[in-house]
Amino acid sequence: MSEDSYFCNPNKTYQTKDMKLAVVGATGLVGSEILEVLDEHNFPYDELLLVASERSVGKQIEFKGKTFTVIGLEEAVAAKPQIAIFSAGGGTSLEWAPKFAAVGTTVVDNSSAWRMDPTKKLVVPEINAKELSAGDKIIANPNCSTIQMVLALEPLRQRYGIKRIVVSTYQSVTGTGKAAVDQMMAERAGEEPEMVYPYKIDMNVLPHIDVFQPNGYTKEEMKMINETKKIFGDDSIAVTATTVRIPTIGGHSESVNVEFKEDFDMDEVRKLLSETPGVVVQDDPANLLYPMPITAHKRDEVFVGRLRRDESQPNTLNMWIVADNLRKGAATNAVQIAEYLVAEGLF
Repeated sequence: MSEDSYFCNPNKTYQTKDMKLAVVGATGLVGSEILEVLDEHNFPYDELLLVASERSVGKQIEFKGKTFTVIGLEEAVAAKPQIAIFSAGGGTSLEWAPKFAAVGTTVVDNSSAWRMDPTKKLVVPEINAKELSAGDKIIANPNCSTIQMVLALEPLRQRYGIKRIVVSTYQSVTGTGKAAVDQMMAERAGEEPEMVYPYKIDMNVLPHIDVFQPNGYTKEEMKMINETKKIFGDDSIAVTATTVRIPTIGGHSESVNVEFKEDFDMDEVRKLLSETPGVVVQDDPANLLYPMPITAHKRDEVFVGRLRRDESQPNTLNMWIVADNLRKGAATNAVQIAEYLVAEGLF
């Protein structure tokens, strides 16, 4: 089996026995996306448990021609699934992931609860899945903006080494959740919305994602800084971020300026990126080809374009990176981690 065959491979056949899979937070935006990705990837399971908070228990969900009844967390723990994919918020993860782990379940968690815990692995499968072992019972899924950036940077880091990263993000309202989408669409329709953001979001830009920290950065910006270093395993990389919310629903976009330790060749950069699993190069300005959220929507890949040398200083590259934040930024990455666990028997 090739190393790349764990990822984005709906035609793969897995050898499993009595696989019981739980999706925690199955009624939310990311939970719904996880179900779609499981279907598209032909993920192997014998029994699927759809789990949510008490207010959603008993709700019926149609999936793959079957009707599933949503169960609560206590019932799900008692069922002892081999793998549980969590997308139910940090508080739920902090309380319940250890309870699942205690009965032998391997948890893949989408929240920020465990990402910077030094005892937990922070995984983008194409980069560091090999670090996982059967003893890792709680595995953290990185922040959506971090995932797409580090996946695009990894082949270049391996070749040239990275000294400094400056990133500005343009993030979809779907990153906040359904209520934020509802606010934007209500504003667009001229209705009075229930406010999720402190200001109007339609026809506006908010340089404010998550809460502000004492250093003037937001929590989202600090996530990108700290998670990038952890995933790369290199605290020497200087990272600074500005994260911005924009009125789109297709995915997150990023302007990345990366300074390498060594000089680079533009043709080699494009070649390295085009050969990276999960990365699609769209870089043809003459024909107006570049990544956009509208074309990344519902796609698993990370799209990279606007590749150009920074002429203001040496060894520095400008990149434009786009991905569907509910896919590779959340659901797809989590499912890929689970695929790796199954393929390697690490559960």
